[in-house]
Amino acid sequence: MQSRVAVVILLALLATVAYAQNRGTELRTVQGTVVDKQESPSDSAVVYLKNTRTQDVKTYIANRGQFRFSGLDPNVDYEIHAEFEDAASAVRTISSFDTRKIIIVTLKLDRKRNPR
Repeated sequence: MQSRVAVVILLALLATVAYAQNRGTELRTVQGTVVDKQESPSDSAVVYLKNTRTQDVKTYIANRGQFRFSGLDPNVDYEIHAEFEDAASAVRTISSFDTRKIIIVTLKLDRKRNPR
């Protein structure tokens, strides 16, 4: 009898650990649109997504203003912005505290780009 109880408790613990691990690994997606000052989609703008933990940067060339980054770690903060010719958007933060699986962002090219 005691061995059955021990097995049930062990199985419950394993199920709890498995659930917690799977819950923490659900990946996120950030997608959206790059627009100019007139709110028109900005084709060919470059969108930069920086992992603030590793400092790795991914880029995406907007197609009809649209961009998408998938497979993002939910436990990491990211910074995102867009650039096109001499214009740039503000840098936005994608927080690890944001629990949405799909995050939609509009990046407006409304400021002068910093020279590199």
